[in-house]
Amino acid sequence: MGAELWRDDMAVEAEKPIRDSVAFRLVEHVLQSLRMDPLLVDPYDMDQYNKMVSTLDTSKKKTPDEEALYVTTLKALSEAVSKIDITYHHLLLNNIFTVRIWYLQRDTLDAFLDLITRLAAVADQYLRECLQMLVNNFTPPLVQRNELPRWAVSRKKDIFFHLCESLKTISTTVPLAPRVLRDIIDRSMPKLFDNKAKMVSFVECMLGLDTDRMGDLIGATLLAKVVDLLTELDVNITWEDIIQGEHNKGIFEMELEDLDEDEDGLGQAGTKVHVLFGGNACAEKLDSLMVVVCEHLKSCAERGYLDKEFDILKTIFRASVLRVHRSKFCQFIMFYACSLDPKICGLEFAFFLTDIFLNKEEDPISRMSAVSYVGSYLSRARFISADTVLGILKKLLDWCDEYCVLQNRGTTAHPNHQIFYATCQAVMYVLCFRLRSIMDYPNLKAQLFQLSFGFILNHRLEALKVCLPSIVNEFLRQAKDAGLFAASMYSAAEDAIESDLSRAFGGINRLDTFFPFDPYLLKESDRYIRPNFEFWSMVKTTYSDDKDDDDDELEDLDAPEMKVGSLDDHVEIDINSDDDELEYSMNKMSITPHRSFYHGVAADGDAGLSMPARIRPSASPPSRWAMSGSP
Repeated sequence: MGAELWRDDMAVEAEKPIRDSVAFRLVEHVLQSLRMDPLLVDPYDMDQYNKMVSTLDTSKKKTPDEEALYVTTLKALSEAVSKIDITYHHLLLNNIFTVRIWYLQRDTLDAFLDLITRLAAVADQYLRECLQMLVNNFTPPLVQRNELPRWAVSRKKDIFFHLCESLKTISTTVPLAPRVLRDIIDRSMPKLFDNKAKMVSFVECMLGLDTDRMGDLIGATLLAKVVDLLTELDVNITWEDIIQGEHNKGIFEMELEDLDEDEDGLGQAGTKVHVLFGGNACAEKLDSLMVVVCEHLKSCAERGYLDKEFDILKTIFRASVLRVHRSKFCQFIMFYACSLDPKICGLEFAFFLTDIFLNKEEDPISRMSAVSYVGSYLSRARFISADTVLGILKKLLDWCDEYCVLQNRGTTAHPNHQIFYATCQAVMYVLCFRLRSIMDYPNLKAQLFQLSFGFILNHRLEALKVCLPSIVNEFLRQAKDAGLFAASMYSAAEDAIESDLSRAFGGINRLDTFFPFDPYLLKESDRYIRPNFEFWSMVKTTYSDDKDDDDDELEDLDAPEMKVGSLDDHVEIDINSDDDELEYSMNKMSITPHRSFYHGVAADGDAGLSMPARIRPSASPPSRWAMSGSP
């Protein structure tokens, strides 16, 4: 059993089965011989052990013979895992647990992962170390400029498959493994300032575990960690930083309605939409991660797992996204998931948001965020039918009606009525996009005309003075054309807007914009959102000049194809803050620099207000609001 036997029998003829068996016996003997005080170990056995440790060293490139010896040694160790002891074999174990499997040849990779899965099953010894080694290999080697080498890109899919299969095998064999793995992944998650290649590779491999039994065991944890990372990146993208980076041109150029511009940037249905270009590290990382998550959701849909994944996503969204201030993009994972299954997930998300809003036990911030989300979602999701939109609008308006009645009785406890105003704005915003599609169906039109718009908007709470003027004006323009309520209502509404102008924001709480599903601006992942997203230029309004299309049949309730012309007037709101904490919080809803509303109108006194030609970036309600009590 000396060094010569190791060299000749293992290195030269390792490929022969009989010699493999000799090698296996040798490795087992050496491991057993070292399980004693080093001073008592036979020098020949110590020499054999040192050669074995050297064989397992992957820091140097191996010759073909050395590679064959490496494979044979790994196979022998797999048969002798019960003889390995951390006290006496720590050098050998160190060479095993520090391996970067990306550099291993295919046969070596198979033999090595077989050893790892067997080591992990050794009772109470190497489970954590084996799992940590596998998780460490979620990230491939990075070269210059923190980019993946070409050979790593070509092997990535195969490596990820083997890693996931090994982790699944260990989790099946060792009941404790999923819990330990959750802790290891939690500690190993990429951080905000890690490079993009590391983030993307780690998340891509991690989501590969979210299947079958592994998904049942740790799927919710994996998705929650990914959403937390997306959210952290999202809130660290600031409009101001990007504006500076783009030489004050405006980096998040939203929904342009100038259809006469050149066609180089034309998207679906001729809509010109500028996306976020390079220059912002967090945005680039988020963009790439959104691609990974969307591909994962697409895979879930193809394998029939989307409904289960969506249930997990709803819980995560409720806990981690709904109340997030300044969230701009991460919420679109819900939008994309819904687009993959509109009849189930699409409807379920709309009702999920509505239920949060209607639940009196929910905190006011969550309710206000939920109604803003549902308003934006119904406006932008092309896959939501007109009858669904009307059904949810009825729920919102019934709540507003009840609120006004309670206000008349003096029984409302909330003095500033933020939830009421947010709901009114959401309803008007939805109708700016969807009124025509509802009006095109006689049965839906009849139901719409039964709703109590007049009572709510003429109420002394004066919602038309508080909601965003551009939305109010567009809503009234379409409602008037549709004959939605009595002519006297329009006169009162016009007086309300004029009154608002005369106040110059002097004594009234303003409600600024929060539209969570504003046009999506991330360049690479935009392709997942665009096909099902309703841009303003696609909207058929009640006043659209489409007489030539009157006889066309509607092929899709929620995807009108006619475009309106450019709306040139773009009025932004300047909110004057004062010492009132609530008004300060409401101002914080938008993080876009404002232009004075008064001066915007004065520049074209006859133009009036309109839907903005550029829908501005918006931010979610801050958690600082001190709101209590509401119906």
